[in-house]
Amino acid sequence: MPLATDRLHAEQAFHDRQAGLRTATFQIQPSALHVDVDSYLDHETWIRPAFAQLGDVSGRDVLDFGCGHGMAAVTLAKLGARVTAFDLSPGYLHEARRRAEANRVSINFTQADGDQLPFANESFDRIWGNAILHHIDLNRAAHELHRVLRPGGLAVFAEPWGENPLLNLARRHVRYPGKERTPDEQPMRLRDLAVLRRSFSHVQTHGHQLLSMVRRVLPPGRLVRTLDRCDARLLTHLPFLQRFCRYMVLTVRR
Repeated sequence: MPLATDRLHAEQAFHDRQAGLRTATFQIQPSALHVDVDSYLDHETWIRPAFAQLGDVSGRDVLDFGCGHGMAAVTLAKLGARVTAFDLSPGYLHEARRRAEANRVSINFTQADGDQLPFANESFDRIWGNAILHHIDLNRAAHELHRVLRPGGLAVFAEPWGENPLLNLARRHVRYPGKERTPDEQPMRLRDLAVLRRSFSHVQTHGHQLLSMVRRVLPPGRLVRTLDRCDARLLTHLPFLQRFCRYMVLTVRR
């Protein structure tokens, strides 16, 4: 228990700092709180296809699992969902509430740990999460996901993936923008899929950014667009290569 508590405190402190760094920006430029749905869906190559896995969310009860800055929660609300969102970080929740107010959408926010959700059984039709499962105890989180999903419901997560040894080497030794990480987080691996399959009979995966993962160190441009097109062909015709991608979209169905 002390180790778990230390992890929670470290995670909370890290993300509170991240949120605090943006506070001054919003004071100077409050328009930065506005969320354009298309811009959000296209800010990373896996977001739009991952959202497509959720299907039509209009009128559905949707949980944003580890909402962070609240952009996904606002996007879901703008798409017509009844959104509940939680995060461990009070700093992130403060930012997310401000973002919801700025975008004039109604979202139920609460502070919680993904290992122990404060929601009733079978509360949600859909669950969304981006870069969150690799921060938490997956055994406990999988149980909680199954508990709060309604029968026939599904959850979609986009997670950093750790089966590419060259990418793992770069993660350890190459400096690039946005590299900040918490002490305990690790990219998800194939063994983590086995954990999910103990709670869910249906676990679907789709990898994103194989060659185009170099966008982490290259500016947007013709080369990155060309690599995106190459990835689309390679990952369709040689799906085993998805194992070596930078990110994995995971879809689980109850």
